[in-house]
Amino acid sequence: MSMQDPISDMLTYIRNGQNNKKNKIKLPFSNIKKEILRVLKEEGYIKNYKIINENKLKLEVILKYFNNKPVIENIQRISKPSLRIYKNKKKIPKVMNYFGIAIISTSKGIMSNKLAKNKGIGGEVICYVY
Repeated sequence: MSMQDPISDMLTYIRNGQNNKKNKIKLPFSNIKKEILRVLKEEGYIKNYKIINENKLKLEVILKYFNNKPVIENIQRISKPSLRIYKNKKKIPKVMNYFGIAIISTSKGIMSNKLAKNKGIGGEVICYVY
């Protein structure tokens, strides 16, 4: 496992877990991953997540399905360590014409594109989820 981009690794864990019909996945803990999972839970893309301690802190994610299909159809990394993508408040992206979300890292914390637009702040576009 490469730890060059832990957020991208987390998104791959989620994608692979849902492709393999897993109910739960475990991934290494970090505060930014926890905040991204919080947004995914608030927006209804995962059932829940929790922090567990098995010698090291880990995140356990309970994935969500609807009619035996994953709720997350696609999860795509946008801003990468080699190429950061920032958008100001006027250019916050609309994902799938508001059927999906973009997760944005702002000065006020990590939030969905809808919340960032309502608060009138921009930031780094982490990923698209739909």
